[in-house]
Amino acid sequence: MAQWSGLLLMSSIRVPCSNQPVLKVINEANVTKYHVLPVRYFSSSVARPVAKLIKPPIQVYGVEGRYATALFSAASKQKNLDQVEQDLGRVASLIKDPKMSSIVMNPHVKRSVKQAAFSDALGKAKVSAITINLINVLAENGRLTLTPDVIGAFSKMMSAHRGEVTCSVTTAQPLDDANLTELKVALNGFLAKGETIKLETKCDPAILGGMIVSIGDKYVDMSTKTKVQKLTKLIRDT
Repeated sequence: MAQWSGLLLMSSIRVPCSNQPVLKVINEANVTKYHVLPVRYFSSSVARPVAKLIKPPIQVYGVEGRYATALFSAASKQKNLDQVEQDLGRVASLIKDPKMSSIVMNPHVKRSVKQAAFSDALGKAKVSAITINLINVLAENGRLTLTPDVIGAFSKMMSAHRGEVTCSVTTAQPLDDANLTELKVALNGFLAKGETIKLETKCDPAILGGMIVSIGDKYVDMSTKTKVQKLTKLIRDT
């Protein structure tokens, strides 16, 4: 049995690696606050009716998804989606700064201190009012640590808005140009009219060979590791 397993393993390893108007953002998101522009974005007022939510092209679950959905709706109504996306890129850079991160991401720092530090930095970065409102609400609700997740959720929504289909491909070794071109051609066969591929590649030597592909809601594991595991189990069960 061990001899068979060894042969199977060696055989599998040789598999080639083809390789401002009113902005009711928070009520819309079902979070906790109600906010109005231009007074002080996201100031509370629960008496007014909730405006119709403009839904993003894809749904992202979790708290970060609700904030991102509310942001997408607000930016859509103001026809400001591209600007907000650029703003969030600046916000992401600010968070990566060690000095800012030590304040914003520190649970022991008071919310008022975090909000003041972030607001000052955002003012210097000249981001839009909608983006500043988002950060203010996250600060008021003690959710600033979720900022990177909200940015990620919004980025997914914007990719879908542009007709981009995110595809993640994991291989044991980096793909060369020829294999990468061949892979893109194959993946384009999964797309509908007007869609484009947003390809993300990464390496994981643990899969031994082959590849793991995730595109849209489809997931295909063609890795050597999985093939070996399945074949080994099959032999043991016979």
